[in-house]
Amino acid sequence: MKKISFLIFSISIFSLSLSSAQTKKTTPATPKAFPAEVARPKLVVGLVVDQMRWDYLYRYYNRYTNGGFKRLINEGFSVENTFIPYTPTYTACGHTCIYTGSVPAVHGIIGNDWYDPEAKKSVYCTEDSSVSTVGSTPSSEGNMSPKNMLTTTITDELRLATNFRGKVIGISLKDRGSILPAGHAANAAYWYQGSTGNWITSTYYMKEVPGWIADYNKLKLANKFYAKNWETLYPINTYVNSTADEKAYEGKQSTFPHQLTQNIDKNFDAIRSTPYGNTITLDLAKLAILSEDLGQDNITDFLAVSCSSTDYIGHAYGPNSIEAEDTYLRLDKDFEEFFNYLDKKVGKGNYTVFLTADHGAAHVPGFMQENKMPSGVVSDRDIANKLNAYLNDKFKVNNVVLRSMNNQIIFDHDKTDKGDVSFDVIKSAAVEFLKRLDGFQNAVDIAKISQATLQEIQKKMITNGYNARRSGDIYYVLQPNWFNGGSTGTTHGNWNPYDSHIPLVFMGWGVKPGATNKMHYMTDIAPTLAALLHIQTPNGTVGEPITEITNK
Repeated sequence: MKKISFLIFSISIFSLSLSSAQTKKTTPATPKAFPAEVARPKLVVGLVVDQMRWDYLYRYYNRYTNGGFKRLINEGFSVENTFIPYTPTYTACGHTCIYTGSVPAVHGIIGNDWYDPEAKKSVYCTEDSSVSTVGSTPSSEGNMSPKNMLTTTITDELRLATNFRGKVIGISLKDRGSILPAGHAANAAYWYQGSTGNWITSTYYMKEVPGWIADYNKLKLANKFYAKNWETLYPINTYVNSTADEKAYEGKQSTFPHQLTQNIDKNFDAIRSTPYGNTITLDLAKLAILSEDLGQDNITDFLAVSCSSTDYIGHAYGPNSIEAEDTYLRLDKDFEEFFNYLDKKVGKGNYTVFLTADHGAAHVPGFMQENKMPSGVVSDRDIANKLNAYLNDKFKVNNVVLRSMNNQIIFDHDKTDKGDVSFDVIKSAAVEFLKRLDGFQNAVDIAKISQATLQEIQKKMITNGYNARRSGDIYYVLQPNWFNGGSTGTTHGNWNPYDSHIPLVFMGWGVKPGATNKMHYMTDIAPTLAALLHIQTPNGTVGEPITEITNK
C-alpha cells in the first residue's frame, strides 16, 4: 500500500505537486473489470463556480491564460444561453438542480434555508441532527447530510450504474456545495470548517477522515496564504474592466493590498473571502484524485468540486470591483494548473469536465445609481413588519405573517385557519398591499398562480421553485436590480438574467468543440451527462439532453 510523503507535500504547498506523492485508499477497493463494456470516460469532473455570471467568460477573456477559461471555451463546447428555470436563485437550489436535473418543486431544496410549516421551524438545507462531525472537534458545522434532498443525483445514478464500484467525492468550502452534488450514495463529501481550518465530513459518510485529509489539515494552508496578503496579480492600473479600487458601496475593507497577516492562527474563516479559498479547494481536489486513485481504471469515477470564494467576494464587493476581476484572473490560473494535472494524472482525452455556476449576481445598487440606472434594496424584516401592521389594522389579526424570506410571505396557519376572516381574503389583501411597496413589481398568491397576470417566464420560474410542503403562501417579484440586502455589496435570488444566466461549458471525452446559442437550462446538465455516460437520468429529472453535445 502507498503512503503520502508528507515532506514533499509540505514543500509543494502552493502548487501541490501531487504527482510525486503517494497515499492509501480510504477503503479497500472492489476489483474493477477491464475493459469496460460501455465506452465511458475514466473520470467526470464537475466544476461549479459559485456566483459566476455568464458574462465573466468574456468580460476578462483577453486577460485569461490559454490553459484555463480559454481552454474550456476553445477546446470544449459552450452552451451560451443556459438559464436557471426556477426562482429563487440561491446556492443550494443551484447545486441541487445541476446534479439532479430537477427543480425545487421536485427535489425539495427550495433555498439555503426555509421555514418548515409542518415542523414550525427554520431548516438549513443540509442540516441533519442524526449525524456528527468527523475530522475535527464536535460542532454543528459537521452535522450535515443530503437527507433533505428528495431525489437522486447524476452522481447517485453513476454509483447505481457501476454497482457502486465507481467512486464519487464532493469538495467545497461550503457544506452545501459539497454534499448536494455528491448525492446520497457518495463515498465522501468534504467541506471547510472555518473555526479550525480543517476539512471535515460527517458520520453520514465515515467514522474518521482518511490519512490524506488528516495530513492536509495539519498544514493549515490558510496561514501560508495569509502571510502573502492579497495584492493584485497584475499592476492595479491595468484593471480597466473594473471600477476604482475603493467605493463606498463595497463592503469590508476594499483597498488593495488586502492585509491578511493578522488572521494567522486566529481567523481561519477569512480565507473564504480571498481568491486563495479557491486555490486550496482545487489543491484538495488534486489530492483527492491522487489519494483515491480517481480515473485510474475503466470504471468511471466522479469528482464534484465547487469553488465558493467567488461568491463570498462577489457578495462583499460586487461584479464591477477590482476584487472580482482579480479573483477570476487568479481562478483562471488555478484552473490551468488543475487541467494540466488532469492531463498528467488521468490523461488528456480520458476525462470529461464541465463548468457551470449555481447562480449569477446583480450589480451593486450603489454602482447602478452612480451610473444613473435604476436599482434599490428591500429588507425582509421591513416587509414582514409593514405587512403585519397593515393586516392587523385591516382585519384585527395579530402578527399573522411569520416571516418574509426567499421572496415569499409565510403566514401563521394556526392563526389564519382559526380566525374570523378567511385565509383567501387575507392573502388577497396582502397581495394588493405588497404591489404598492417601493421596489415591488408584482405579488401573487402561489395557490392561484395560474390566474396571475405575470409574464410566462416569471410564472414558470415561480412554479418550478414552489414545493407544496416547504414553500410559502405568497411570492413577490421585485423590480429589476432590486433585491433583499444592505447598503453595500450585492446578492442574488431573483428571476432576472443577471441572476439566472449562467455559463455552461463541457470539455474532454465525448465532447466535440463548438458552441450553441440555442436556449438551454440548468436542468439539462444532468441528462446530458447521463446520455454521455449511457446511464439512467436522476429520478426527478425534468430536463433534456443537450443534443448539440451528445450527437456524434
